[in-house]
Amino acid sequence: MKRSAALLVYKRSKTGIHVFLVHPGGPFWAKKDLGAWSIPKGEFDDTEDGLAAAKREFFEEVGQTIDGTFIALTPVKQRGGKMVHAWAVEGEVDAAAVKSNEFEMEWPPRSGRKARFPEVDRGQWFPAAEALGRILPAQAPILEELLAKAGI
Repeated sequence: MKRSAALLVYKRSKTGIHVFLVHPGGPFWAKKDLGAWSIPKGEFDDTEDGLAAAKREFFEEVGQTIDGTFIALTPVKQRGGKMVHAWAVEGEVDAAAVKSNEFEMEWPPRSGRKARFPEVDRGQWFPAAEALGRILPAQAPILEELLAKAGI
């Protein structure tokens, strides 16, 4: 079974909990918003520690590092069968400075031409309630667990 490791970064403010989500890059996601945002994540295998993989993937997709106290959350199964192992961490991310690695794909479809796209085209802080409407539905339980643990 494929597995992904993810970091759910949050911060507290006078108005409550805010979480940092990323919007996937590439033409498929370009015009999608609600239900399209994600926790920065990526695949890992048995040779790598899950938390180490989550930190690596966060850096690859956001271009920034996060330190702090990492809270393991319950793994969640995605529609395609992949298990997402996530850790919550309170921290700060500069959304304006997001710099993602890229992937290559044939674009337009069946054109024979290859194009490069960022894995993540932007990141943004959202109040928790708004984040629940923007996050991929399969990842919502991860966010809900963070909110329950944070006493929201």
